[in-house]
Amino acid sequence: MATQGRGEAGAGGRRKGSTEAGSGSQLCCGLFDMSAHQQGTELDLSWISKIQVNKPAVLRRAEQIQARRPVKKEWQAAWLLKAVTCIDLTTLSGDDTASNVQRLCYKAKYPIREDLLKALNMHDKGITTAAVCVYPARVCDAVKALKAAGCDIPVASVATGFPAGQTHLKTRLEEIRLAVEDGATEIDVVINRTLVLTGQWKGSDFIKTSTGKETVNATFPVAIVMLRAIRDFFWKTGNKVGFKPAGGIRSAKDSLVWLSLIKEELGDEWMKPELFRIGASTLLADIERQIYHHVTGRYAAYHDLPMS
Repeated sequence: MATQGRGEAGAGGRRKGSTEAGSGSQLCCGLFDMSAHQQGTELDLSWISKIQVNKPAVLRRAEQIQARRPVKKEWQAAWLLKAVTCIDLTTLSGDDTASNVQRLCYKAKYPIREDLLKALNMHDKGITTAAVCVYPARVCDAVKALKAAGCDIPVASVATGFPAGQTHLKTRLEEIRLAVEDGATEIDVVINRTLVLTGQWKGSDFIKTSTGKETVNATFPVAIVMLRAIRDFFWKTGNKVGFKPAGGIRSAKDSLVWLSLIKEELGDEWMKPELFRIGASTLLADIERQIYHHVTGRYAAYHDLPMS
């Protein structure tokens, strides 16, 4: 599915927009990088109406990418470090506090233990996560923690009635304004699905599989359809749209599959945080465990690795 036109909440930033076709997930989008955004293109509904999805072929492709043998040894470590730099390290819990947001931000700056990075000769490469993602009420906490840590990792925030998106437009826009005022530079916006179901298409700079709060979230068949829409849109307009899978991505192996899919479907240009993000809260811990195993030859005990 391709998205065109301009988003309803495009005030000064870049947007993310998507739908998890056939899954019932929320339509997720967002303002991304408040300093600049793509200009979009004229809405052409005839183009959208011509889109067809060969579901059996999509499912075969999804099975193929998941069945492929993963990279090993130093190549695996390199890919895992690449995955780290694309993570939106996230906490979206009802009991979030300033203290756990502070821990999250510290982990975002130091995602992998220093001695492990030194063993890989990567300690001086400035490896951090791509961003931290929190609720609007926790943006101030995240900005303060990152400033205290002396780093400029972006703060992303979910907004506009996350996760359902069923709030008044005035309220949604005010939530974005307040988050940006508090220091958020990226906003994950949940679009009201009524817009999609009634053909009111919106544009975006990023598209996201889902909110991560659904029973079914990021799936490979849906991702393939979305990535090919991104590719078609780029071929037609020259505009690059980013992609963010979110929800259920917990293992290092999962991250390798997602990176492989991005590389094969969109190419190396998309394998960077400006165009690819992974929304996750527990993925980083497993990546660090796998890197620990690669460096030491054994798996880490519970106390060996710092918690985010």
